[in-house]
Amino acid sequence: MRFLVDAQLPRRFVVWLAEAGHDALHTLDLPLKNRTPDHAVVARAMQDGRVVVSKDDDFVQTFLLMGKPPLLLISTGNITNAELEKLVRANLAGIEAAFAANRFVEITRDALVIHE
Repeated sequence: MRFLVDAQLPRRFVVWLAEAGHDALHTLDLPLKNRTPDHAVVARAMQDGRVVVSKDDDFVQTFLLMGKPPLLLISTGNITNAELEKLVRANLAGIEAAFAANRFVEITRDALVIHE
């Protein structure tokens, strides 16, 4: 899978995804880095066929209005990077399976939620 990780999430998120065999970029990899506006993140995700990974509700609103780009919403509240890594690694197979048939997946501290 191909991912584009938004600015609120650690750059290490890209490493976790890459270690699992995925193609991942962080907004820090884009020309405007973490100042890349949401509409440019959406455009890049659509251009490259990437799932946006974000905590930002603005991407939820964009998805609800446009039905794109595919979105992995991180809804954990404040969490340490170590806890986030553990959560992502434990749920990555489920995330992959969810995106095989869906375009909006949410991960909380307790569940993987598939939005249809």
